[in-house]
Amino acid sequence: MTTRDTQLLAIRPIIKSITISPDMSDDERFQNTTLRPIIKLQNDLFIAVFRNYIAKHKNVFYQLTIEKRMTYIENAIHKDIKFRNSLKGIVIGQFTIDEYQKYILNSSALNKRMMNIVKQRLQSNIQLFEKPKTLKAV
Repeated sequence: MTTRDTQLLAIRPIIKSITISPDMSDDERFQNTTLRPIIKLQNDLFIAVFRNYIAKHKNVFYQLTIEKRMTYIENAIHKDIKFRNSLKGIVIGQFTIDEYQKYILNSSALNKRMMNIVKQRLQSNIQLFEKPKTLKAV
């Protein structure tokens, strides 16, 4: 294993709730051993990227109800191809060479899993996407 691969694996969080079973599909195993730890590691970056996305789209997000904010997140990830590709790059850039080789064998299905996890993570952090308060001079 290369130094890069070793270092990437060393910084990933361990998710204790993940169990690996022999009857698991290859995609599910990849999701649990690679995607989930990377997405957890990159959580703060995903939040910063989504805040930037909100700002670039004229802060419309802040005028929405909670339910519509959830839909907004889903639509941003599933319908905005540039944004989606950016999110994928944040994850794929953390793959080892071996993981990348596995990923390209079934990238379409793995992309769906990846984007669903990112969507769930952003939605579960929805309270972090409140409009920043501005102070007024007295």
